[in-house]
Amino acid sequence: MKKIFQKAFILPLIIAISVVLVVAKVKSKPPVEHAQVGYPIKAVEVINAKALPFRARATAYGNVEPSVVVNAKAEVAGKIVYVHPDLEKGASLAEGTVVLRIEPTSFEISLDQSRAGLQGSESALVQLETEEKSTRSALNIARANLKVGQEELARTQVLFDKKLVARSSLDKEAQKVLSLRQQVQDIEGKLASFDSRKAATIAQISQSQGQVAQSQDTLGRTAVSMPFDARVGAVSVEAGEFVGVGAPLFTALGIKAVKIDAQLPVQQFRPLVAGASSAKAETMGQSMPAAINLNTPTEFQQGMDDLALEVKVRLIGESDRSIFWQGELIRISESVDPIRNTLALVVEVDNPYAEIIPGKKPPLLRGMSVEAEFFAPVQTAMVLPKKAVHQGRVYVVDADNKLSIEAINIRYTQGDLIVLETDSAEQLAGKAIIISDVIPVIEGMPLKPSVSDTAALELAEKALGAQPQQ
Repeated sequence: MKKIFQKAFILPLIIAISVVLVVAKVKSKPPVEHAQVGYPIKAVEVINAKALPFRARATAYGNVEPSVVVNAKAEVAGKIVYVHPDLEKGASLAEGTVVLRIEPTSFEISLDQSRAGLQGSESALVQLETEEKSTRSALNIARANLKVGQEELARTQVLFDKKLVARSSLDKEAQKVLSLRQQVQDIEGKLASFDSRKAATIAQISQSQGQVAQSQDTLGRTAVSMPFDARVGAVSVEAGEFVGVGAPLFTALGIKAVKIDAQLPVQQFRPLVAGASSAKAETMGQSMPAAINLNTPTEFQQGMDDLALEVKVRLIGESDRSIFWQGELIRISESVDPIRNTLALVVEVDNPYAEIIPGKKPPLLRGMSVEAEFFAPVQTAMVLPKKAVHQGRVYVVDADNKLSIEAINIRYTQGDLIVLETDSAEQLAGKAIIISDVIPVIEGMPLKPSVSDTAALELAEKALGAQPQQ
């Protein structure tokens, strides 16, 4: 019993002593020093904002078509008697090559008849001129005879007055004069009719000449020639086949130029026009592009020329960007496709069969799918990579190496580039723009900026794009 009482007393004593010792130890320990905690310093990549040479550009897509396509049709009816051996789909034939002949016999007969009619009319005119000449001679003789008769009548009148001849002699001479005068009048009337007769004959000759020309033209249409250097498309006839007027014969595809109706989204057309206008304004020393009028065809064409867009045509999927054809914008579609919201820019490429590189650069053939890349003239603009812009704001490293957030006004976006309005360009000029990720984004947080020369060089190259061919 005594041992149990001793154990019950000692255990609380030990606990009490332990508590006293712990409290004494804690109170005798010096106070804990608290460190000042701030934002961690964030390492970021930056580029210096500055104006760069910039070319607005956009890419449109379309299919190749020959600039000139002729669907030849028969202009006369008849049997095909000749077909050129190379008149086959895909063949190439030179301008002027006779590729088809239609049976010409009936047209040759018609031409001979027309020529015979012309010769008859010409002979009739010669005969009329001969008769006219003879009639004039006869008139001169008749007038001479009349003069002689009148003189003889005058002498007879003198003799009659002197009672030397009878009245019957005077009457006889007077009757002779009347007869001669009638002859002169008849010849004069006949001579006067020659003008109208010759006019009618000349008109007949003109008509006959027209018939001959028409017959020759019709006969010429029996030989069908290639209208220009061309490749042959579809061929619709064979030798021995009868064709009527207007029957399809073959299709000729011009090889001197091709065209592409390149479909460009409307929203991508604005930067091209804006870029061209700004470049022209810079050239003329103007701060803003002047307003233009396109009310007349001349003004519209001048507006097209003022755009001065360079065009490079490439096959879709071509990885080698050095392989291209130089194109020219020749016109713009009169309307917008309401379904695709695209505008057709018609591009022409000259000599699509020139400078072919086997295995690398084929000729531009009908139906090929191509891309047309349009470049506006070079202008000066403030350009930033898209990754540097966050919902209309940019992150800037200020003079104290702290994060500053600034709102900007965007003129337009081009691929992964952002083009700024003039006020924003002036606002950011010379500042360090952050191009790397910043998480979390806390304005005023300390930064450790590092200028990326590689990113700046890449931005400059993208802004300028490919250089035009010299």
